[in-house]
Amino acid sequence: MDLITLSDVPLGRLLVVAAHVASQRWNRYLADEHGLTQAGLGALTAIGQHGEQPHGVVAERCFVRPATLTGIIDTLERDGLVIRQRDATDRRTVRLALTAAGRAKVTAVNAASRAEQPLTSVDNDPARAAVVREFLLEVIGNGEDPQLTTDGGHRC
Repeated sequence: MDLITLSDVPLGRLLVVAAHVASQRWNRYLADEHGLTQAGLGALTAIGQHGEQPHGVVAERCFVRPATLTGIIDTLERDGLVIRQRDATDRRTVRLALTAAGRAKVTAVNAASRAEQPLTSVDNDPARAAVVREFLLEVIGNGEDPQLTTDGGHRC
């Protein structure tokens, strides 16, 4: 019986494995260095990019149900990163906004992610990076979910 190595795995499966490994590393980094989950950072980013907005809109931008977002916001609020405010015109609506600490956290994570060491040697080679980027964008663009490209792709 021949042993299968990663170099023998079909490209699509290799992409799934790479995404899983990169996601685990990213989640560990967020937790260890910034005290955040990926979902928490997604919510902070959505609020930071679009300003104060209703809970339901943030949930939609993060591809989660409003009930799921409630737990995420509970944690962010407890940590002093987000505040909830009742809408002045419709008291049933809860609006979410970043605190100064929340804005600082988003800025810190964004700065750190740009300054981190390259993930691979491809990051240092613009020609190779362009090929990989084109491949990934094509894979993403071939997805079945039309919301992946809604709003210019600016989602959580």
